[in-house]
Amino acid sequence: MFTLTAFRKYRNCIVQCLQVSLLRSHLSINKKMPFFRYPDVRRDNRVIDVYHGIPVADPYRWLENPDSEETREFIEKQNAMTTPYIDSCEFKQSIIECLTSVWNYPKVSSPQLHGTKYYQLKNSGLQNQSVMYKFEQLNGRGQIFLDPNTFSEDGTVAMVAYMFSLDGKTLAYGVSTSGQLLLKLNAYLDQTGKTDGSETETSTNQKLYCHKLGTPQSEDVVIVEFDDPEIRCQTTISDCREYLVLTPVKGCKNNLLSFCHLKDVTTITGKLPVTPIVTEFKSDFEFVANNGSKFIFLTNHNAPNYQLIEIDFNNYAEENWKVVIPEHSRDVLDWAKPINGYFIVTCYIRDVKDTLSLYSMDNYQKVLEFPLPHGSVSGFSGKRDDSRMFFGFTSFLIPYDIYTVDFTEEPLNLVKWHQTVLPNFNPDNYICKQVFYSAIDGTQIPMSIVHKKNLVMEGENPCLLYGYGGFNVTIGPSFSVSRLVFMDKFNGIFAVANIRGGGEYGEKWHNAGRFKNKQLVFDDFQRAAWYLIDKDYTCSEKLTIQGASNGGLLVAACINQQPYLYGCALCLVGVLDMLRYHKFTIGYAWKSDYGCSDDAGQFDYLFKYSPLHNIKRPTEKGIVEYPATLLLTGDHDDRVVPLHSYKFIAELQYKVGQSYDQTKPLLIRIDTNSGHGAGKPTSKLIEEQAEMLCFMQKSLNLQYFD
Repeated sequence: MFTLTAFRKYRNCIVQCLQVSLLRSHLSINKKMPFFRYPDVRRDNRVIDVYHGIPVADPYRWLENPDSEETREFIEKQNAMTTPYIDSCEFKQSIIECLTSVWNYPKVSSPQLHGTKYYQLKNSGLQNQSVMYKFEQLNGRGQIFLDPNTFSEDGTVAMVAYMFSLDGKTLAYGVSTSGQLLLKLNAYLDQTGKTDGSETETSTNQKLYCHKLGTPQSEDVVIVEFDDPEIRCQTTISDCREYLVLTPVKGCKNNLLSFCHLKDVTTITGKLPVTPIVTEFKSDFEFVANNGSKFIFLTNHNAPNYQLIEIDFNNYAEENWKVVIPEHSRDVLDWAKPINGYFIVTCYIRDVKDTLSLYSMDNYQKVLEFPLPHGSVSGFSGKRDDSRMFFGFTSFLIPYDIYTVDFTEEPLNLVKWHQTVLPNFNPDNYICKQVFYSAIDGTQIPMSIVHKKNLVMEGENPCLLYGYGGFNVTIGPSFSVSRLVFMDKFNGIFAVANIRGGGEYGEKWHNAGRFKNKQLVFDDFQRAAWYLIDKDYTCSEKLTIQGASNGGLLVAACINQQPYLYGCALCLVGVLDMLRYHKFTIGYAWKSDYGCSDDAGQFDYLFKYSPLHNIKRPTEKGIVEYPATLLLTGDHDDRVVPLHSYKFIAELQYKVGQSYDQTKPLLIRIDTNSGHGAGKPTSKLIEEQAEMLCFMQKSLNLQYFD
């Protein structure tokens, strides 16, 4: 029997079907005019590629040129439509003020010891970039050592990577201008054309250089290069400083392993003599520590949940490798770090929460497990010779706490060294729980759900569902000011679905969402949406989905496949053209997760879900209209180049936006002088979050509780 409860839950799906004939009838009287008047975007129907005998049109190929006048005009027209829509949110100023107020709290990083001094990043609250301070004593009064806020007036120039010399007397750091990293030692110095972050040319043929301080970069010497142009170099120096360890990677997983014994190198005038150990891309190898010639690596070689092995560089044949900390049957070994001479700190992922343990390198037995609440460990600080370690800890309701262990004390104790406090924020006023829901094949998928403690569940609450699902990345618990504002000001519910393709349960979980299995990622996410509706957390018309980068692909694919399931979609810097993504900047590296259209078999499944190529007109397959959709990208994003978003929104507005069935907005916000996200200044972060909240409020007509 059809009940009122069922109607409420699936109102968005049902009402669309019931109203479509009335809407068509009404609008037909008005010459079937579309609800929104989108910018006219030229379609070049002559551009057709043939993939394995199948012709595929690409009418917006011209938008791949970021420097053309026509592309710049496209950006201006799109922003000219999006900005007034967002500005018309009657609560915009209140949202900005609330975000700014909550964001304005002191933030610090874990202290790091370099030489005899401690260093720490601090942000007073609203500074665009965090400032590096130097401390003579750990608990002393620090002084400013490096302030990236002086790099530019608008805060768009950031310090995004840095490393101290062993004695702590020299600092090397990378500078990001509008999202583009400028200083590198692993470099593409043969790259031609512009390198300001708005380029689209493929970045290949990476080389490793030796740079002598005080000399010009033109005198740098190539010490390692590869025959394969898609190989990227990863290197580290051993604890004893006698070995250069190389772990070159191709794609985003699996690497080779080789080394150079630096005692054999008297002067560096050219390529180093390198001894190969692993010569095929079949597993991951990450250097952890070494004791003389015996090296410890974190690896998934014969261990999908990862383990620690020992390789003797004097006897490195695989049959001589030794497992020192075996993989766990369920927990995933995320990382391992040496500390205090002969200890190793390990971080395991257990049902999407981090656990931290200490092992002895003498016998590789566990010494103790540190007690931690449900959350994520981040910002570990401590080197092999340090007698003290620090690490940060965060969760959905813990902004950032810093813990320390002093190895000079007995017994060893975990001490909370710093607690971040937000004014007027009490975590006891919220509920955070983890649930498991069934995927279409019966697999149990974990999902975290956070909301105010007194919230009544009647299926009417706004809900924001976030997902990623790719590249072995684990989406652990983390704190977010914008999500807190969403829960407080909209009585919202926030949920994270830990779908397959990520690293939450090791390599098997990752592989379940790679290549031809990618559709399972979308299915898992859609099942999360159905769960939230079925359990009366929300209804389809109040449900917003959000994802960035690979998560942007997730969102776009899902609104193509089940548009009626969502009221709103936020697609950030998404990978949306799955047939050509590998042709731009670093895109070729993603073939290890997606596959490539150059391969006939892989083209078949890519073409079936590629967001750009699967937009459905409202009259197709029972589709009435798409959810309110906002794309966000930066014109200087050199990772996921903005052409993905340009082409997708143009096609979406053409196929869907011109239909008189489409009453919800389909918009894009293109930020100038910003990249993929790293180093983005606080002012831009607040602006971006405010725009998304305003779009959600206006598009879904959400009640705002001031």
